[in-house]
Amino acid sequence: MSERHLIGLNVNGATHEALVEPRKTLLDALRHDLGLTGTHVGCEHGVCGACTVLVDGEPVRACLMFAVQAENSDIRTVESLGEDGELSDLQRSFRDHHGLQCGFCTPGFLMLAEGFLAQQPDADREEIREAVSANLCRCTGYQTIVDAIAATAECRRSTSDTERACPASTSAEKEATP
Repeated sequence: MSERHLIGLNVNGATHEALVEPRKTLLDALRHDLGLTGTHVGCEHGVCGACTVLVDGEPVRACLMFAVQAENSDIRTVESLGEDGELSDLQRSFRDHHGLQCGFCTPGFLMLAEGFLAQQPDADREEIREAVSANLCRCTGYQTIVDAIAATAECRRSTSDTERACPASTSAEKEATP
C-alpha cells in the first residue's frame, strides 16, 4: 500500500484536510474525499474538460492534477458559483440561452468560462469560441454556450464595479424581452 499524505486543500473558500495517496487525482479528492460531485468524471485523460476547476484562477483539468500538487492553492469548483441557493449570473445565462442540454459537460464549461472571463473580460465572440473549443459537448453544438458566455461578458462589462455580478432578471422582464 502506498504511503499517504495529509494535505490541506483550500476549496471554495474553506480549508479541508484529506489523507491521500500521492497518485490520487484532484478530481478524486474533490469528489470522494470532499463530496463535491459537481466536478464530473469524463474521459480521465484531460481531453473532455468535464472535470475543469479553477486552481489559483486558472482553468485546470482536475483529472490531470494530483491532489498533493493542489496543496496551498485556491481551488474553485462549480459549487462556488451560486450563492445562498441562487444561480450565479453565468449559470443563469447558460439557462436563459439554453447553453446546456444533458448537463454533463456544463460544470466544466461553467468553470472554464468563469476563469476565462476573469482573465479576458473584454473577450469577443471569436475569442470565446476559441476558449470553449477546449471542452467537449455532444449535445449543444457550442453556439448556445458561446451565446451564454458572451451575454455574461457583456452584462459584467456594463455592471458597476460595486455590483458583484449581473443582476437576476425577473420572470416579468424575461417575458417582456422579445
